[in-house]
Amino acid sequence: MQGNWRILFSHMCSSSFLLLWIFVGLDVVEVAGSQQGIPLSVVKLWASAFGGEIKSISAKYSGSQLLQKELWAITAPRPGTNSSSETSTSVKGTSRIKGSAACPGVWEEGGSPRGNPRKHGESIQTAFRKRLQAPNLGPPCPEKYKELEKSVRVEEIDGLKLVKNLAVKMEEVFRRKAEATRRLVEAAEEAHHQHEENPDLQYEYFNAVLINEVDEEGNNVELGGEFLLEPNDHFNNLSVNLSLSVVQVPTNMYNKDPDIVNGVYWSEALNKVFVDNFERDPTLIWQYFGSAKGFFRQYPGVKWHPDEHGVIGFDCRNRKWYIQAATSPKDVVILVDVSGSMKGLRLTIARQTVSSILDTLGDDDFFNIIAYNQEIHYVEPCLNGTLVRADRANKDHFREHLDKLFAKGIGLLGEALSEAFTILSDFNQTGRGSLCSQAIMLVTDGATEMYDDVFEKYNWPERKVRIFPYLIGRESAFADNLKWMACANKGYFSQISTLADVQENVMRYLHVMSRPKVIDHEHDTVWTEAYVDSALSQAYKLKDKSGPSLMTTVAMPVFSTKNETKNQGILLGVVGTDIPLQELMKLIPKHMLGIHGYVFAITNNGYILTHPDLRPLYQQGQKRRKPNYSSVDLSEVEWEDKDDILRNAMVNRRTGTFSMEVKKTVDRGRRVLKMHNDYYYTDIKGTPFSVGVALSRGHGKYFFRGNVSVEAGLRDLEQPDVALADEWTYCNTEEEHEHRHLTQIQAIKLFMTGRRPHLKCDRELIQEVLFDAVVTAPLEAYWTGLALNKSENSDKGVEIAFLGTRTGLSRTNLFVPADQLSNQDFLTAEDKEGVFNADHFPLWYKRAAEQVPGTFVYSIPFSTALENKSVVLASTAIQLLDDRKSPIVAAVGIQMKLEFFQRKFWTACRQCTALDGKCSISCDNEDINCYLIDNNGFILVTEEQSQTGLFFGEVEGAVMNKLLQMGSFKRITLYDYQALCKEYAGSSDSARTLSDPFSVVKWLLTELVIFLLEFNLYSWWNVDLSVKAQRSRGKTMMVPCDTEYPAFVSERTIKETTGNIDCDGCFRSFVIQQIPSSNLFMVVVDNKCDCSSAPPVTMDPIEIMYNESLKCDRLKFQKDRKKPESCHPFHPEENAMECGSATRLSSRLTAALLPLIAATVSR
Repeated sequence: MQGNWRILFSHMCSSSFLLLWIFVGLDVVEVAGSQQGIPLSVVKLWASAFGGEIKSISAKYSGSQLLQKELWAITAPRPGTNSSSETSTSVKGTSRIKGSAACPGVWEEGGSPRGNPRKHGESIQTAFRKRLQAPNLGPPCPEKYKELEKSVRVEEIDGLKLVKNLAVKMEEVFRRKAEATRRLVEAAEEAHHQHEENPDLQYEYFNAVLINEVDEEGNNVELGGEFLLEPNDHFNNLSVNLSLSVVQVPTNMYNKDPDIVNGVYWSEALNKVFVDNFERDPTLIWQYFGSAKGFFRQYPGVKWHPDEHGVIGFDCRNRKWYIQAATSPKDVVILVDVSGSMKGLRLTIARQTVSSILDTLGDDDFFNIIAYNQEIHYVEPCLNGTLVRADRANKDHFREHLDKLFAKGIGLLGEALSEAFTILSDFNQTGRGSLCSQAIMLVTDGATEMYDDVFEKYNWPERKVRIFPYLIGRESAFADNLKWMACANKGYFSQISTLADVQENVMRYLHVMSRPKVIDHEHDTVWTEAYVDSALSQAYKLKDKSGPSLMTTVAMPVFSTKNETKNQGILLGVVGTDIPLQELMKLIPKHMLGIHGYVFAITNNGYILTHPDLRPLYQQGQKRRKPNYSSVDLSEVEWEDKDDILRNAMVNRRTGTFSMEVKKTVDRGRRVLKMHNDYYYTDIKGTPFSVGVALSRGHGKYFFRGNVSVEAGLRDLEQPDVALADEWTYCNTEEEHEHRHLTQIQAIKLFMTGRRPHLKCDRELIQEVLFDAVVTAPLEAYWTGLALNKSENSDKGVEIAFLGTRTGLSRTNLFVPADQLSNQDFLTAEDKEGVFNADHFPLWYKRAAEQVPGTFVYSIPFSTALENKSVVLASTAIQLLDDRKSPIVAAVGIQMKLEFFQRKFWTACRQCTALDGKCSISCDNEDINCYLIDNNGFILVTEEQSQTGLFFGEVEGAVMNKLLQMGSFKRITLYDYQALCKEYAGSSDSARTLSDPFSVVKWLLTELVIFLLEFNLYSWWNVDLSVKAQRSRGKTMMVPCDTEYPAFVSERTIKETTGNIDCDGCFRSFVIQQIPSSNLFMVVVDNKCDCSSAPPVTMDPIEIMYNESLKCDRLKFQKDRKKPESCHPFHPEENAMECGSATRLSSRLTAALLPLIAATVSR
């Protein structure tokens, strides 16, 4: 009886306190809110009612309280033990999960597994149906929960040890790929050594374009033949031949040229090595040999497909891996003659020649371009007297200036040569540049003298600067002078008569620059920056929705080892193999990095090799590469490091640590998380790369280990609602062909039961996965019980419950049939941000971790809002211990219908404090607008459905501005140095000129002349010419730019705010009230005043405009870089008399192209 009185007294006290709180609230509103007219107490009541209701639903269906109790049960200390969670302490205890009270509704099939494991993402629905149909369900709890003693140890992560171990693993991957490449080099040189050149050799080979092609009579075409192709998932499901390679010949070359036939013949010896390499290392992908003659041998064999013009413009000698392996780093000055004699076609050819030279320069090279007539004109006046790095942005910048060149006056070559020599000498003495090879490229239509006085003054006797003259035009009057310059300065002379001659003649200088390396017989291993090979992607017709993947290439040069050609330094070509960066990502111990931690790597030039914030592609109908995607500097991503401390330390291959406050964007850049990151970095031996690890302070620096029996763990891991992170590596199933068919769960079981001891698995990670499987197992039964209870979720407002753990394990439960899901992409491979990826945790996991423990974060996924899939996600983090340093071990959540969520909100808003039931205000009134927004200002609930998902400032600009002034929200400025901005390149007059018939005829004739001049179809495959054509047609283009944009975050300490807005003398009031246990805010705004004149607050990015002076400073500024260790500028045994001759199209190729020209003209 006394107990009942105590309960009654307790309820009376609680009720009295509630009434007192309400009356006090009314008094406060009477004073503070009388002017506004919106009672704060009413809004608080609405917020409290909705918060309580929605948290109850979220907690109930997610099972968050059950899981949290599970963890606290197993980590609770025994009587007399220390409960501290300090680093490396061990906390033991017997689980309190006993009997049906602790795990209601836990069902187990009679001694048999409860179903097959669910495949990642796509088979949630199937798994759920299997579980509901499973027989022999019984109520008792598994015995493992009654007596199993679990040991948990919390550890602080040693970031330096972590990054060093990772560097060793990456080094091993790179070493294996380099060894495979070296075996190709040895085989190629031996095969060439044994081969005798035969100009009459006839040899049928498998041409990559012609294989499996038939003529009109059904017979195989020449160089085609039947070539067996089978789909292979290791090669993006392309149909390949794992026994043979294929040969690709550029469109502008003759398939049966004797040089090509001989090269193809002796390089057939590589087939055996290709196959052997792949058997030794099944993780290898494409292996290839790029010949100095132009053909490209590739393994495994695959059919190549021409573009829409019937052309394949791929030339292996233009690839960065070829150029870097063939030559040493170089400083280059390009001299362009713009005297009056260069008018017309000659200037056009000269521009294309310079552009082709730029194509051969890489990130380790430096250059400048000088135009000369009677005066010297720097193409970029800002860069007078200096050189710049030959990255993509700088080369494109100079190409734009090339279009502005025009010919007039006379040419004073002597002064131009003196200027070029002076630049090279001065720049070299500053310690900048390549500090290796140097060259002057001379593009002119003639030289009246030899200028030996200039060479004697600047270049003799050492001849450190090579001269490469390109004689433009058909006239040969001045050929002897130019050729003498080349021969006297260890260069090479070429004559270019038409656009068709440009490519082949420009490439010749590379062979000359490679001579010292060949004579030294130094097989330098080179590594490229991250890139996507567009030509190969086009040839393979990749259909991957995510777009082509980034890779790096390891390459080595192949030399002639014949004694009679030793001093000629003949480069045979370059061999290489690609390494997808995804393979490196598989090495990352993601479970040790925490929720926000990540791994990144950079090159010796500071360019990003891999980083979760690197965005190489953009969407425009299909995924396309950004122009400068391969030269994004680390400082452009980790931009808070204003002094480049982290970048420069990594570029200089140091080992160390760094720390700074950062702002990390999530949810497609719309939200921002502020955190403190600790960085750990070191170099990767044998490569030009450095690797770093970023760990966020707080829960991100701590990790815990738990132990369960293997038998118990495997039993719970094999349940149909369980999946493992698709891109994480628990067991390496790629290294052995026999393991490739295994799923990760199958591989784990074989490894842990000892049936496949040779599998390479991460035992530590697997042990933690098994622990997570056991601890989260009760949720399966709990969710199933809710799903089978007909009285629960009758309106089917809650659709999915989900869980993810720190080890990449996930569990999912459907509360509605799969075909009735509002968003069927959630938790599938289509939802990139919603699942565990190689470089990030799910978005709902990340955001939950930054919420106050025990509260839920709610949001409308942006990816679905745009497609009108109306859902709300709610998630909360589960901590191991009730401590700030405790690791976040899991996150749970639900997906509910937006309509269901909004209905709960409007129902809560109908409550009021009036004793007579007559509410002073209501969201149904036209006088007020009610909104529900999240902590980043995005609208979840509003009366206008079209405003759902929008930023609040776009709808209520005046109110948002006031909230910013009052400190309820903060504006955070962010920067995007990988942005693309629209640029309209063209004139409005272009359309009107064609309305005149005479203009039409003139335009057609002009186009025909240009086509005839470019009869080799060069413009069809040359990027620069296609870009010019696009510009000339007045297209809107996406160009690289820097942007600044805002993000908004609520101030956590401010729970409620009232305010007034002066709208031209009319005062508009509003109230903002935080929703308890959430990231949400209710905003109630009166409608008595028209504030439409107030500008909206938007999140639109603004392009950062640089004035000319700042642009110049940015061009001149040279960031720290680490020069390649290898350098071969010249060799005393080099035969300098191999210095070129006038060359034109071969008669055979001309004959081959004439029918094509005639057919095109006739159209």
